[in-house]
Amino acid sequence: MPQFRKDPITETWVIIAEERGHRPEDFEANQYFEKDQEYCPFDPGNEDMTPPEIFAVRPQGAKHSEWQVRVVPNKYPALAIEGKLNREGRGMFDMMNGIGAHEVVIETPEHNYDIPDYKLEQMDRVLEAYQRRVLDLRKDRRFRYILVFKNKGRSAGATLAHPHSQIIALSVTPKRVKEKLEGAREHYLDKKRCIFCDIISEELKEEERIVYQDSNFVVWSPFAARFPFETWILPRKHNYDFASISSGDRKQLGRVLQDTITRLNNALQSPDYNFLINTSPNPNIKTERPGHFSTIEKDYHWHIEIIPRITSVAGFEWGSGFYINSTAPEEAARYLRENFG
Repeated sequence: MPQFRKDPITETWVIIAEERGHRPEDFEANQYFEKDQEYCPFDPGNEDMTPPEIFAVRPQGAKHSEWQVRVVPNKYPALAIEGKLNREGRGMFDMMNGIGAHEVVIETPEHNYDIPDYKLEQMDRVLEAYQRRVLDLRKDRRFRYILVFKNKGRSAGATLAHPHSQIIALSVTPKRVKEKLEGAREHYLDKKRCIFCDIISEELKEEERIVYQDSNFVVWSPFAARFPFETWILPRKHNYDFASISSGDRKQLGRVLQDTITRLNNALQSPDYNFLINTSPNPNIKTERPGHFSTIEKDYHWHIEIIPRITSVAGFEWGSGFYINSTAPEEAARYLRENFG
């Protein structure tokens, strides 16, 4: 029988409907791009096809085209970096200028690579670029929230095959992030504990949704996973801010992220996917609601969500706000843990 399951953090309801027939082996890989490098603006030697770089990693004494990671402004940004917010109300409507930053992290010079193909040193360079850009963008007090995310494949929203991810600095806190923040705060005010730490403890005790664990990180399929094979990575030690992680933890995170994507690729024939880093809002600015996020260092817990794009959102999801997941999280975790570890 299908189940309603409630996300304990956001209180969003999900329907787990195994009867709809999607077992792990039923999913087919999405078609990716042609591996055509001829006009790729992210390939080495084509640096003049992108806006001037903001940040880059190169060996000492290397040529301009001998980079290891580059960060450039998005050529077609969703938001404008220059200007003032100019918040205003028009009757019952609120609006402001679309001020923010939109950057592209070109993860490797190799055109055809995916995350599992990187050497560990390269994976760490990518994560360090995320970390350094988040810290730099937070200096701008117009930006309330910095979102790091990756779209791999057409169905995940990517328009170029070359491995890249994106960073968007927003002048508002996204609704889903705010729901998590508020859920975490309510739990802390009631129990004086981090809800994410409580979930980690429960998941490790039950074990059935655990995909992988080590001394620093735990990987699982959430109890109320919205999508088949939705997978989360969390640090075992409480930490509210991704940008504050140590270099040692960052290196270990790189290993865990590679391991997780490898499992998903092997299980699902290298699907398109999204991943996003959920971290705290900009700690350099305060909200207009006094005390609203005053406990955030104790109640929030940064994490990574990975969502394989093997199903689509349709009318029921848009109309109800519910998600229907045809693969039970327990089955997805068992499949990833036992067959691809």
